Amino acid sequence: MSPPVLEKTFQASDPVLQDTETFEVNLGPQHPSTHGVFRMNVKLEGETIVSLKPVMGYLHRNHEQIAENMSYLGSMPYTDRLDYFNSMSNNFGYALAVERLAKIDVPERAQYVRVIMAELTRLVNHVSVIGFLLNDLGAFFTPVLYAFREREKILDVFEEVAGSRMMCNYLRFGGVKRDLTPAVTERIKKIVRGFPKFLDEFEGLLTRNEILCIRCQKVGVLPYDLAVNAGITGPMARASGVNYDLRKVDRYSIYDRFKFKIPLGKIGDVYDRYLVRILEMRESLKILEQALKEIPAGPVMNPKFAALAKAPRNFKPPKGEAYGRVEAPKGELGFYLVSDGTAQPWRYHVRAPSLINLTVLEDLCLGHKVADAVIILGSIDIVLGELDH
Repeated sequence: MSPPVLEKTFQASDPVLQDTETFEVNLGPQHPSTHGVFRMNVKLEGETIVSLKPVMGYLHRNHEQIAENMSYLGSMPYTDRLDYFNSMSNNFGYALAVERLAKIDVPERAQYVRVIMAELTRLVNHVSVIGFLLNDLGAFFTPVLYAFREREKILDVFEEVAGSRMMCNYLRFGGVKRDLTPAVTERIKKIVRGFPKFLDEFEGLLTRNEILCIRCQKVGVLPYDLAVNAGITGPMARASGVNYDLRKVDRYSIYDRFKFKIPLGKIGDVYDRYLVRILEMRESLKILEQALKEIPAGPVMNPKFAALAKAPRNFKPPKGEAYGRVEAPKGELGFYLVSDGTAQPWRYHVRAPSLINLTVLEDLCLGHKVADAVIILGSIDIVLGELDH
């Protein structure tokens, strides 16, 4: 039976469709098991977004003021709670800031251990956010479960070296809390050897998937100029063609010793942000292979500061200021410290990439549909612990 022929097909120019009223709707606040307690105030004409205002602050925890009333070392476990997916990177940025403030040297082996933990953290973050993005697209939980299967292997390593899977509290000023045992080192090598096969399978399911391409390509485009002017960093900026990665720009720690590329996108849409994260994981694996091959023997803690953990109140950096930053999985994570010579920082400020990157959410969503706003938010990759610090 042939389909019925419609007598009238409505066009966008029809007066009946032009006479619609603007409709305001709140998306959220959401449950913490999604992106966190976050709300989008959206104004619609039909289903088209004409205004979008992010509403945050539901989880504000006074992070900076707490740190200004604690010892320097006492704030280390609090940094775990910023981007709670990436506590090792949070520890790294804070440790760099304090070490620059107090001019603390870090042993060679500890530098390699830090890089290994930071790149494993990048794998954890990127594989998770891709799984979440597919969930936002309506692909149920299958991609998330595949992603979490690989994530679990890395979290087991974190648990063995730090004593915790997520809130690691692993780095110390002048080194790391505990050395890698031969068994842990071998486990990391096994993960690194097996991860490319997983990425190949993941990409085989996703990268050329027709539905993913239709939903993500040319959606939520972030132009190059806007990315630069808004201070966007991390995979989100690089997906728009911004060649900026602190591992290359600052060459902090020992990143200048490793050969790796900075993947860049061309369009800056949701699809490019997905693909850049896939490519960054492959580059992280290259760094891990080199670090595991070249890691030297030796101490993992500066002996002058080994006793600091037992007497943190005795640590009083000289008066001055310092800014330590790392290429965290979500972008530039920075810690600004001002010391007045006491055991507590006079000023402690966090440059959180989730907060900065979210500022362009409305620009990315204008003209799109409500369903597109959900995946655009997912492609930005925010964590409310960092957003509402």
